[in-house]
Amino acid sequence: MTEILSVLYIWLKSAHIIFVIFWMAGLFMIPRFFVYHQESAEGSEEAAKWVDRESKLIKIILNPSIIVVWVLGLVLAWNIGAMAQGWFHAKLLLVLGLSAYHGWTVGYAKKLARGERQLTGKQLRLLNEVPGIASAIIVILVVAKPF
Repeated sequence: MTEILSVLYIWLKSAHIIFVIFWMAGLFMIPRFFVYHQESAEGSEEAAKWVDRESKLIKIILNPSIIVVWVLGLVLAWNIGAMAQGWFHAKLLLVLGLSAYHGWTVGYAKKLARGERQLTGKQLRLLNEVPGIASAIIVILVVAKPF
């Protein structure tokens, strides 16, 4: 099995990076969708369109991407023996945080679909920074492996 993974390593790594990009794109888009959704009149046709857009983003991009990212990430980490390295533990903690953020966005989309608007546009714009900051730190950890 290890020999097969070694041969496929570069392809698995490429797929992992591609799906990380898809996932991050979705995590950047969804809070912006929420801002526009909240700016539309409650119960309007425009609000209904935002519910549909949010649902499609979650079902077509976010949810499939997070699954592929986790599966390939764990396979790659196991293959290179990263599970025992400090940088990997830090990365894993940040990816768990992004996964929780992902779950929060899915939950907030459901609340918006029910007409519950709990956050302001400014708060959502600030939350939009979470995946950017986390992904920057993750890239540094993976490339520099500082510990």
